[in-house]
Amino acid sequence: MGLSTHVLDTMHGTPAAGMAVELYTTDDGQATLVKAFVLNSDGRSPDGLLYDNSSLQRGTYRLVFDVAGYFAARGVPLPEPNFLNKVSLDFGVADTSQHYHVPLLVSPWSYSTYRGS
Repeated sequence: MGLSTHVLDTMHGTPAAGMAVELYTTDDGQATLVKAFVLNSDGRSPDGLLYDNSSLQRGTYRLVFDVAGYFAARGVPLPEPNFLNKVSLDFGVADTSQHYHVPLLVSPWSYSTYRGS
């Protein structure tokens, strides 16, 4: 099924529509930008899967979520410097026949993630 992500704003109880996200491949500490996108009204990539099964490769990846930019755009008063600026999640793909879903639950002060389905 490939690779996907979904972001939920736990402060407002909504999808994080409008959040900027970057996807990288990583190799020995070097990151290569694959794509940058803005989450749609459902808090997902507007193009659907980030990689489909045929293009997802075994290896390491990074998703970078612009948390501070998103909450500032929503009018949330943030301290300077922000507690969370960009949340970077590094993860590995071992079996390309499986689906890798990387959700982010986020507020200006906390986040959690897991491998979803």
